[in-house]
Amino acid sequence: MLSFRKALVASLAVLTFFFLFRSHHSGANQASPYKNANDLPKPASMIKPKPEQPAKHDAAQAASTDKSKAFNSPDAPIKKPKTQISLEDLRKKPLRQQLEYQFPYDVESRFPAYIWQTWKYTPAQGEFDEVFREAEASWTILHPSFVHEVITDQVAVHLIRHLYASVPDVLEAYQALPLPVLKADFFRYLILLARGGIYSDIDTAALKSAADWIPHDVPSTSYGMVIGIEADPDRPDWAEWYSRRIQFCQWTIQSKPGHPVLVDVVANITQETLKRKSENRLSKNHKDIIEFTGPALWTDTIFSFFNNPDYFDMSTSKGNITWEHFSGMKTPKKVGDVIVLPITSFSPGIKTMNAGEDDDPMAFVKHNFEGTWKPENERHIGEIFN
Repeated sequence: MLSFRKALVASLAVLTFFFLFRSHHSGANQASPYKNANDLPKPASMIKPKPEQPAKHDAAQAASTDKSKAFNSPDAPIKKPKTQISLEDLRKKPLRQQLEYQFPYDVESRFPAYIWQTWKYTPAQGEFDEVFREAEASWTILHPSFVHEVITDQVAVHLIRHLYASVPDVLEAYQALPLPVLKADFFRYLILLARGGIYSDIDTAALKSAADWIPHDVPSTSYGMVIGIEADPDRPDWAEWYSRRIQFCQWTIQSKPGHPVLVDVVANITQETLKRKSENRLSKNHKDIIEFTGPALWTDTIFSFFNNPDYFDMSTSKGNITWEHFSGMKTPKKVGDVIVLPITSFSPGIKTMNAGEDDDPMAFVKHNFEGTWKPENERHIGEIFN
């Protein structure tokens, strides 16, 4: 005769067998919706929102307003990440491929919330120049959620060693540059390539938050770099004052890490530096800076990207993109995944080249033209604009 406890256990066993049999029988003709653990329902807090998709442009709609036209150029294709390779094999590859592998580019990623500046001292040091304090503080005030760093020369060396330890040619080139200004030019490209964010010279002041630089209806997933025009000199003697007919400024740049323009400019400077080093031609002549690491090289690299068939379908093009496409522009233009801002945006108040004043709606960054990279007796280059 069964005890009460044994009878209870037997009853539970029979019920369990019955429900298991029923579940198996009813599911025999219906496949389970869950193939693995990834298919199981997740809490709402663990569900990643779908990335914002770039807006598809309609030609008829784009023709209706100037604003639409400015952002109606095709997006540059996204390069796929490389398969994993060993460090030994990586160093056998061309320099550009090494950089692309180490710093992969994703146009759909967010712009990193970094602001990078360089100077001899940090604002926390008493030696920091008072003339820069208000301008430096403006970046923090208008970007309270950003990490804002003023990098000294000593810190820059260690930072570059850390970021580019796997690309020894870059380290060798950085260390070989004979002038601090050359290193400062190189650093802005290196930090943006590796970490992204905003680089701006220490003698610049933020007039508007970077969140307001681009119209809010332009998806941030459709562009990866923001640059401005430095010079658009419509005068016969322009070559006496500037190196290019249209010159893009590199005192303020915003970029996502790994952008192809940054890959190119870093590779160009690295290869040219090592070539000059091997030929014993590295010079301390300040006159060479603009072409070597400055706005001339930067401008050439950007135009090279705009006309690179690896990134753009040139089969339907009516010709190369040249300075003429940017001369006299008053509103932003988007070329591939690069947005070009008019001269007012990063050069307001210069009283020439049709630039607006500091209170212009398109004025975002004020450059005080202290000429900090020049010898003391050659500074304050702003006077050439008056």
